[in-house]
Amino acid sequence: MDFFQEIGGFIMAPLYYAISFVLDLFHQAFSTFLDPAGGAAWALSIIGLTLVIRAALIPLFVKQIKSSRNMQLIQPKVKELQKKYGHDRERLAQETMKLYRESGTNPFASCLPILLQMPIFFALFSILNNASRGEAKGVLTPLQAQQFGEAELLGVPLSETFISAGGDIGVMVMAALLVIAMTATTFLTQRQLMSKNMPADALTGPYAQQQKLLLYILPLVFAVGGIAFPIGVLLYWTTSNLWTMGQQFYVIRNNPAPGTPAFKAKEERDAAKAAKHGHAPEAATTTTEVVEEQRPAPRQQPKRQTRQQRKKSGGSGPKNT
Repeated sequence: MDFFQEIGGFIMAPLYYAISFVLDLFHQAFSTFLDPAGGAAWALSIIGLTLVIRAALIPLFVKQIKSSRNMQLIQPKVKELQKKYGHDRERLAQETMKLYRESGTNPFASCLPILLQMPIFFALFSILNNASRGEAKGVLTPLQAQQFGEAELLGVPLSETFISAGGDIGVMVMAALLVIAMTATTFLTQRQLMSKNMPADALTGPYAQQQKLLLYILPLVFAVGGIAFPIGVLLYWTTSNLWTMGQQFYVIRNNPAPGTPAFKAKEERDAAKAAKHGHAPEAATTTTEVVEEQRPAPRQQPKRQTRQQRKKSGGSGPKNT
């Protein structure tokens, strides 16, 4: 057992140093105007750490969105394969994987951001848990570890959990609120994806079943596990979920998948915007036309004629009697 713990510690050591380094940078910045030992400075440092991590994961999020969109768009082809090779599971699996490769789709890409965040999540958990016992990890000094472990936000220690509150109402209320916020944002993020950025064909296939499963399973997992997470870790995960919601809302609104409610809504917005901009030039033209109508017409000068043309015109005219 000790061997595996040493291996795990060796693997996680770089994360301890990276996370504690970013945490320390933010803490030094916030300590210029906040109490270094106060919970506000450490809570804002955790939020800053979260934003840095999520910004670093943006390329992975873009890849996730592209893969998720491809999964939605190829669902009609997947259904055709199921009808054609439904009797042969092995051939169906081969053809389906071939379709995934040709379309550049990874069915597991939607889980990558969460999977990559889990080591970070546990590293922060370990740093905060050790700090509560006065043990420093990474680049944190023993004094910083002690401050981090004893820091309180609104009178609630950041290192406490719901199950270790010992009847402390303040800890239980804050932990419960953060667990609810974490669970709700997880559910709403997944719900937003399914209701606005999935075409009708994608709502009935196996991919839809996977999404529906995640819609209810993930919030349940976070709700059950959240009662054992320290307040500081709950703060990290809730902030991360809020970032995900905002990021996904922006992508769905501005670059929705074809054939989805979000795509139709964007078309309507674009049409309304085009109509609004199209009226402006017409109004300007109309104003110009009115000005032109009000302006007096230029006087036409008589056409000059030669002497021969004048004689001919005078000779052909009626004679006075």
